[in-house]
Amino acid sequence: MRRAALTSKGRVEWAAYDRLAASLLEPLDAKQRERLVAAMGEVERLLRASAVDIVFESPPSADARWCLDCYFRELAERFESGFDSAEDPSAPEEELTPPAGRFVVARLKSEPVGCGALKRVDETTGEIKRVWTAPSARGLVVARRVLQKLEAAAREASLTILRLDTNRALNEAHALYRKEGYREIERFNDNPYAHHWFEKWL
Repeated sequence: MRRAALTSKGRVEWAAYDRLAASLLEPLDAKQRERLVAAMGEVERLLRASAVDIVFESPPSADARWCLDCYFRELAERFESGFDSAEDPSAPEEELTPPAGRFVVARLKSEPVGCGALKRVDETTGEIKRVWTAPSARGLVVARRVLQKLEAAAREASLTILRLDTNRALNEAHALYRKEGYREIERFNDNPYAHHWFEKWL
């Protein structure tokens, strides 16, 4: 196992940081220190969130495939009945590339951390598919930004209605969609893994 050690200069700088931190915390009581630490954590999350880049990408790309593979593995773990992508052929690659649809990859410091897709159903209707965020990037509103990027692409394609389906195990997805203006509707497909169906007018 390799070990890293500070140089003499590094130890001096580390000690200076320690003194600075102590000088900031010393005048504060315990509750104020908790608030400061929480605020610093929030600043760190916001800075990380601002570094997330969301771009259109081809579904067969290496980063897109990595995201989809991770997404499918997570579904297999979380769904009561497991998940087999072969049983949900509702989003083939050719339907997620222009002009039929779009695919986006979210990256943080050049590393893929999320994805999502839009496919055209008819002249006015599109469907949101494969929205996923890596565990390491959760809390950075990646899924919301992916969804908003896909909605913008839908508007550019003159779509006026967006639909999506989701499994009952994905509570955080239900909350996101409702917060973004989607309303629950009757079943509109035969996806064996879906329990909830949503729609939004753009």
